[in-house]
Amino acid sequence: MVMDSLGNSLQDALRKLIGAGRIDENIVNEVVKDIQRALLTSDVNVQLVMSMSKRIKERSLKETPEKGADPREHVVKIVYQEMVAIMGQGANIELKPQTIMVVGLQGSGKTTSVAKLARYFQKKGLKAAVIGADNFRPGAYQQLETLCQKLNIHFYGEEGEKDAVGIVMRGLKDIEKYEVKIIDTAGRHALEADLIQEMVDINEAAKPDQKFLVLDAAIGQLAGQQAKAFNDAVNVTGIIITKLDGTAKGGGALSAVSETGSPIAFIGTGETPDDFEKFDTDRFISRLIGMGDLQSLLEKVQESMKETSLDVDNIMKGRFTLNDMYAQLEAMNKMGPLKQIMSMLPLGSMGLGGAKLSDKDIDATGEKMKYYKVIMDSMTPGERDDPKIINPNRIKRISIGSGRAPEEVRELLKYHKTMQNAFKNFSGKGGGRNMQKMMKKGMGGNPGGNLPF
Repeated sequence: MVMDSLGNSLQDALRKLIGAGRIDENIVNEVVKDIQRALLTSDVNVQLVMSMSKRIKERSLKETPEKGADPREHVVKIVYQEMVAIMGQGANIELKPQTIMVVGLQGSGKTTSVAKLARYFQKKGLKAAVIGADNFRPGAYQQLETLCQKLNIHFYGEEGEKDAVGIVMRGLKDIEKYEVKIIDTAGRHALEADLIQEMVDINEAAKPDQKFLVLDAAIGQLAGQQAKAFNDAVNVTGIIITKLDGTAKGGGALSAVSETGSPIAFIGTGETPDDFEKFDTDRFISRLIGMGDLQSLLEKVQESMKETSLDVDNIMKGRFTLNDMYAQLEAMNKMGPLKQIMSMLPLGSMGLGGAKLSDKDIDATGEKMKYYKVIMDSMTPGERDDPKIINPNRIKRISIGSGRAPEEVRELLKYHKTMQNAFKNFSGKGGGRNMQKMMKKGMGGNPGGNLPF
């Protein structure tokens, strides 16, 4: 999960609030102190934390909940609103033809973010191309070229050429037919004057529509200072924050950036090309404090389902084979790490009342999904198409071939039978509408009957 430590601390504080018998000054003070501690530990700016805490306390004790609203839920809503306020709204990223220049410090993850950015627009249906104008860092050309090749994204670069502005201008002619043109510039170190001037020259020559600054989440409160320096040079229009999945100090970058007036555009949430998402303040804070993010989850489901071989027509008729189940598991894998998916689900009432799954439970679920696929890989096409023919002898052969216990093969078959019966019920009276709803939800399930989702 993004900023796992901060999220867990905030959720623990709010669970204390939800579990309180009644809302009074003592419980509000206690919860506010817990929130302060969580934010300060995550390196959020001290002044922002103090001013936000003051507003949460005043509003919680003075505001009257809306008619019919639970006082505890009202306070949770106040916390949510105040956290959204200090983050500011995300950058306005339009899906239209545009030129984007990407700048940043060395080691910030800039080059990787360029490839992820191109992938983002590619997934949205736009033709994206990349210009590699980082002629300063050794290996930058090869790194970006390799990343683009893997993603089937057009790349233009001139290895060994020192004139970065020339590379950009020739590159823009080469990729003229593409809708989204992304320029990777040399990473700066301590904001050297000559590299800053090169960045200014590229900006003036290319006249990009967007100028994104890449910041490493671990930079903490220095983010504000760095963002201001880049903004003074090229008028940054948006921030990309990387490595939010692997740091406890990301709060510094998130809060300090919001003070500069440059909105957050994207966040990097992992190592794969798809671990990159448009920053939406409401969704981000909702996920952070345990209220879930069902809209983002639905979008992930829809994207993953497009790339699978799932036979939707047959399923709509009530026929669900092991081939379909295999495709379903593949779709779930493409959605990203299971822990990240689980973070998008609300934790009980108001997202805070339910028990939190342990990392052990989530890891066990992920392992079960993996070995289900291994077992199905050991089946014949006929067995996957019609599991009824799988008798004890076949179970033994499948078990040996997959290296899994016979009990695990039977468990898989039992889960498939449960899913098949569910789809048959959906395909009956009113089934068309119900099935469509289920498909939109990604056809989740409960492999083995005891998985926590």
